[in-house]
Amino acid sequence: MSDKFWWTRQVVFILVAAFFLYYGIELLIYAYELKEPHTFLMTFFASNLIILISAALIFGFAYRMISVYRQLKNPDRA
Repeated sequence: MSDKFWWTRQVVFILVAAFFLYYGIELLIYAYELKEPHTFLMTFFASNLIILISAALIFGFAYRMISVYRQLKNPDRA
């Protein structure tokens, strides 16, 4: 039971991070529609931070899932 819960939790984490990645991209697109330079800069850097953190989380969760899958497939190869 715990094994299936771990995989489900990892997939949910990836989906949540993908949602924030999408939100960051939408925020970046919106930033280019702004007229004030200060507001543009703050929104631009905030959206890039959201994108960077979300992409790093997606990569980390996927890497962990792949490494656990390989370890389960080849238990003698620790």
